[in-house]
Amino acid sequence: MKTEDIALFHRIVETGSLVEAADILNLPKSTLSRRLQALEDELNVKLFHRQSRAMTLTASGSHFYDKTTPMLAMLEQTLSELSGQEAEVTGHLRILIFPIPELQYIIHTIFEFMDLNPELTVEMIVSSEPKDMIRNNIDLAFMLEDAFNENEMVARHIIDEKIHFFASPGYLEKAGKPLTPEELPKHNSILFRYPNGRIFNEVPFGKEKMLSVTGNLCINNLDACLEATLMGRGIAMMPLPLAQESVDNGNLVMLFEDVEPYEGKCFLVYPSRRFISLASQRFIDYIMTALAACNHNGACDREAKTKGAIKPLS
Repeated sequence: MKTEDIALFHRIVETGSLVEAADILNLPKSTLSRRLQALEDELNVKLFHRQSRAMTLTASGSHFYDKTTPMLAMLEQTLSELSGQEAEVTGHLRILIFPIPELQYIIHTIFEFMDLNPELTVEMIVSSEPKDMIRNNIDLAFMLEDAFNENEMVARHIIDEKIHFFASPGYLEKAGKPLTPEELPKHNSILFRYPNGRIFNEVPFGKEKMLSVTGNLCINNLDACLEATLMGRGIAMMPLPLAQESVDNGNLVMLFEDVEPYEGKCFLVYPSRRFISLASQRFIDYIMTALAACNHNGACDREAKTKGAIKPLS
């Protein structure tokens, strides 16, 4: 019995469709069907109820899935221990990245990891839309807080972002500059929608106060939010690294500079119900070390734009 065939069986379970699993794995449907049939023949059990497009587990299939999940995880861990940390990893990683200010830094770090492991293939999905990681066969994701279900995911805190209020000089000239928190709700705010569908219209002001804001524009992308703010569409809350250059050149004004900023959090996320591949384990270790250096010098995004990813601390 081939371990690869058991892993393919898991992907079919997680997508619920032979066609979707074949598309995600970039394999012909006939190949996937043949290997699944061979696995069933070897086990001498029927693993799926086959319908026109969807596939549901039989009782035997559900039992096999539950029992083999920890077995695959243990196998990957054993291979990692036997091969040592310097061994090259192979396979394929699908990585979802929310478009955060550190996007370029993360991408450069992925490239470095690929250079260290040239047999590895990677697919990067940059999106602010929610995706079912299991169903879409996503191994790892860089996501903002409130964008995932903590009960189904392992989430490792990696980055803190200082979130400030910003507006363009043109907007402030037209609408006036708010000087107190009570004035902010009277202004037009650029609203932000999280990947989980929640609109960020109850915003933190400092560490203890929450304000209700309204506006005629809602966006789910930080770059679009920055552009709208630069064009005078309203007041926006954004991470400081995203807006810093525009503040420095006078195209944006930071509001309430004397108020302690809210800190948003970004997490490295992976499904808790799936075995973690050797490639994923090695990448998690690599990116956590690199991000420790990034957070230590506080210049992830700035340095990434000019020099590539920052080397890990020695």
